[in-house]
Amino acid sequence: MSEIMIQTDGLSKFYGPFAAVRDVTFSVPRQQVCGFLGPNGAGKSTTMKLLTGFIAPTEGTVKIAGYDMETERIKGSGYIGYLPENGPLYEEMTPKGALKYLGRARGLNAAKRADRMEFVADKCDLSEVWNKPISKLSRGFRQRVGMAQALLHDPDVLILDEPTSGLDPNQLVGIRQLIKELGKSKTVLLSTHILQEVEILCERVVLIDKGKIVFDGPREEMGSREAMENEFHQLTKFASA
Repeated sequence: MSEIMIQTDGLSKFYGPFAAVRDVTFSVPRQQVCGFLGPNGAGKSTTMKLLTGFIAPTEGTVKIAGYDMETERIKGSGYIGYLPENGPLYEEMTPKGALKYLGRARGLNAAKRADRMEFVADKCDLSEVWNKPISKLSRGFRQRVGMAQALLHDPDVLILDEPTSGLDPNQLVGIRQLIKELGKSKTVLLSTHILQEVEILCERVVLIDKGKIVFDGPREEMGSREAMENEFHQLTKFASA
């Protein structure tokens, strides 16, 4: 297996004349938590969908664990755990029922499925809502169910789009700690518009604005939090202008 777990080269997505992302090139090795930072509308979610094969690029390539997501998508997808922003859930099911169904769909045998369900229920703190319909859950609990399904098959690559959205302070601490732990053995690409998230969790930052990468390097190279905030606020101001 490749030690470069996420690799993009010249990745672009056009909708008519509009470029949602343009010439996005970066790579993420094993055992790294990389922050994918940018203001709303910068192209973060589009890039995430391109990485997972959810949508096809107009130009460029994506490789996951060395597998080209255009020609070897099934193999590459097996390495991915994906938490989309506002991802759909089976609302008529309970977390237990949904994860059991998804475990079967992933091809996990009964013993492995039970072991992984126990793991994600604990790590995502779902015990108190385990048997409640997902439609009745708060946004925070629904987000945790989404995280659980991303972790269920023990993937090598985690692609997380705004994973802490909707969590209360206690839940936030737990999920952040979980992401830190996972980064010791897995590749984590974390999309966020929250600077504090990057400061706490990420050793590297890819900063995107208007569909283009404007910074890629160690978090420390972005400078102090004050410098990061000033730069990010400038991007936000220009994006909303």
